[in-house]
Amino acid sequence: MHSSIVHAAVHIPEGRQSAAEAEDRFRAGNPGIPMSRGVLQHMYGLLERTVAPADDQPSDLAARAARTVLEETGTDPADIDLLLFAGILADMEEPATAHVVADKLGLNAPVFDVKNACNGVLNALEIADAFIRSGQYRRILVTTAEVSTRESRWVLDDPADVITALPSLSTGDLGSALLVEASERPGILGSRFFANSSGWTAATLPNPYANHRTLGHLHIDSGQLVNSFDGLPEKVRGGLHDLGVKTGDLDLVCIHQPSVAFTKVACEWVGVEPDRILSTFPGHGNVATNTLPLQLATAVRTGRLHRGDLVGLFGFASGASAGFVVCEW
Repeated sequence: MHSSIVHAAVHIPEGRQSAAEAEDRFRAGNPGIPMSRGVLQHMYGLLERTVAPADDQPSDLAARAARTVLEETGTDPADIDLLLFAGILADMEEPATAHVVADKLGLNAPVFDVKNACNGVLNALEIADAFIRSGQYRRILVTTAEVSTRESRWVLDDPADVITALPSLSTGDLGSALLVEASERPGILGSRFFANSSGWTAATLPNPYANHRTLGHLHIDSGQLVNSFDGLPEKVRGGLHDLGVKTGDLDLVCIHQPSVAFTKVACEWVGVEPDRILSTFPGHGNVATNTLPLQLATAVRTGRLHRGDLVGLFGFASGASAGFVVCEW
C-alpha cells in the first residue's frame, strides 16, 4: 500500500495590507522610532500581505480550503478517515483545532493537531503516509491555517526591539488543505526530518496561559534563526541522496518562504536555482505552515504541476528543524 497527495487547495482572504500601509501604522504607533520608507520591501521583499477578517478563526480558513479540496475532488466528507490540523496558531488551547475544523465540515472522523512551527504540514504528511501505508486509514485530510497578522507588533516598549519586531509585519493570513489517499502506485516516495533544538530561542511566541494570561510578543532574531540551521542543510542533501533523488530530477521544487532573502538562502542549502521556485512571499507575506501548500495549489491552478511529476517539498522552521517530502504527483 502506498499514499499519494491527491489535491491541494488554499483559501486566500480578500483583505490586503500593502507594505507601505504596514510601515505607516508602525510609525504611527512608534513616533520616536525612525523608519525608512520601503524598509519591508528592502529587507524582506514584501509588497503586500493577505489579511483575514477580524472575526475569522484559523478553523474558518482551514475549513474553507478543505471544502474546496472535497468539492474539486468529488470527495464525500463521510469518506474522510482522519483529519489533521497542522497550524501554528489555534482557535483555543483546548480542544484541538482539528475538532473545530471537522465540525465545520460535518466530519465524524477521528482528528488531532500536529504542531512543529512552519514544518507542521510536512510532519502531517509524514504521519499521513505512515498511517496509510500501515493500513490504519485510507483517506486523510491535512489542514492548516494562520492568522499571523494579528501578532504584528505595532507598538514597542523598547526601541531596541525594532529588529526583532519587524518580521511580524511581514506575516500573512491563509488556509490550506491537502488530501492524501491510499494508492496502488507510489506517491509519497520518502521523507526525512532533522532538528537542532538548541536553536529554539531564535523565534518565539509565548503562550498566554503560561505567562499569567498575557500574550507575549512575536520575537524573531533573523540572524540567530539562520544560524540555528547549522548543519541541517547538509543533512537534507544527504537525505535526498539516500533516497536516490537529485534536485535536478525534480519537476517542481517548493521551499518554505519566510522572506525573499531567506528563500534564496534555502535554495542554496537545497541546491536549486531561485528561479525554479514559485515565489509566493512578495504578494502574500510569510504564511507560515501554508507556504508549501500554497506553492502546490498555485502550481496546480497554473498548470505548472501535472500527474506523474516529481515534487520536492522542503521545510526550514524555527526550533530549528528541517525536512523534506518527495512525492510523485
